[in-house]
Amino acid sequence: MTLDEPQNKIKTLKFFVNILSLSSFGLLPFYLGESCVTMNKCITKATQMKYVHQRPPPWSDTLPTLHIITPTYGRPVQKAELTRLTNTLLHIPNLHWLVVEDSVQRTALVSRLLENTGLNYTHLNVETPENLKTQKKPRNVRFPRGTMQRNLALRWLREHINPNSSHKGVVYFADDDNTYSLELFEEMRWTRNVSVWPVAFVGGLRYESPKINSQGKVFGWKTVFDPRRPFAIDMAGFAVNLQLILSKPQACFKLKRVKGGYQESSLLQGLVTLSDLEPKAANCTKILVWHTRTERPLLVNEGEKGFTSDFGPDLQS
Repeated sequence: MTLDEPQNKIKTLKFFVNILSLSSFGLLPFYLGESCVTMNKCITKATQMKYVHQRPPPWSDTLPTLHIITPTYGRPVQKAELTRLTNTLLHIPNLHWLVVEDSVQRTALVSRLLENTGLNYTHLNVETPENLKTQKKPRNVRFPRGTMQRNLALRWLREHINPNSSHKGVVYFADDDNTYSLELFEEMRWTRNVSVWPVAFVGGLRYESPKINSQGKVFGWKTVFDPRRPFAIDMAGFAVNLQLILSKPQACFKLKRVKGGYQESSLLQGLVTLSDLEPKAANCTKILVWHTRTERPLLVNEGEKGFTSDFGPDLQS
């Protein structure tokens, strides 16, 4: 044995540890075969293999189902944002995705996307009337986008799941323009009533968050915009136990006489009080969801010099 051999063995061990770490995250499409150490050379044989992780993960009879409600509407970045969200949801076990289009009918673009995901999904649609569209209303009387769509999804759950069944689940409103940590979905899975956590890049702040006292209870809200709202929280900042939704059929997002920023409160006031809230994300000290939004593309040359937006079925953006 030479003096170099122990050092070579250490290098080889570190190499294998790094490879195993990468492969555990699904980042490596190959496995390592036999390895030998000869003097100062490490010779490694790599053999191609199939991707080993199943997406979505197998269904488990012991985990509560996550019912993820996503309202969506047609715009140039719609498919991009739904694709990004799909790639997140594919890692979550026991997930049911309710996608609700703001449209007079279900579109081919969203239908094809959902069919190709491999996810358990329900595809719905309801069009927001023109007189209720947000851009035509002053802020204090706006009808926020997605309200009718979220309510339709809640109605679907109530009509298709027996409140007396043993079905365990959690409802979460995941807009398609956010970025979600996988950890968030496991945090919310065991929600007893309503769980809450911070949301980044909302309200003109780095993040908004519930305020937590020394007993681990919510006592207020870290926000600038109207902190006296009953529940001054973003739509992405809470999840609701399914049985609570089913047992209180009148609870919904209010359609009329609701000021901007009060949609969340209009639902939660019919479900819980402040003392019922369950802080997650390490007592609301971790950011697990970001309101990132895809940048609006500059399509200034569409229609110019023969360029057109009339895409074929395989080129729709």
